[in-house]
Amino acid sequence: MLKYQLKYQMLRRWSDEDNCFLVGFPDFPGQQWRTHGDTYQEAVINGIEALESLVSAYETTGDPLPQPRTIYAA
Repeated sequence: MLKYQLKYQMLRRWSDEDNCFLVGFPDFPGQQWRTHGDTYQEAVINGIEALESLVSAYETTGDPLPQPRTIYAA
């Protein structure tokens, strides 16, 4: 279960070069890819952990969290 109920996008893309799924969070500035996984499921699990660590780091430094981008379905 997620420690944080956050609405940030998590992108997962296969990388032929790295032979794994890369995971990134476009709402956060900085490096494009923050973690990876050999399988899609592993990438999702690692992505959740990375997002929780990222949010914790923002809280520790007192930096405000970026506003999550939202989309609206018609």
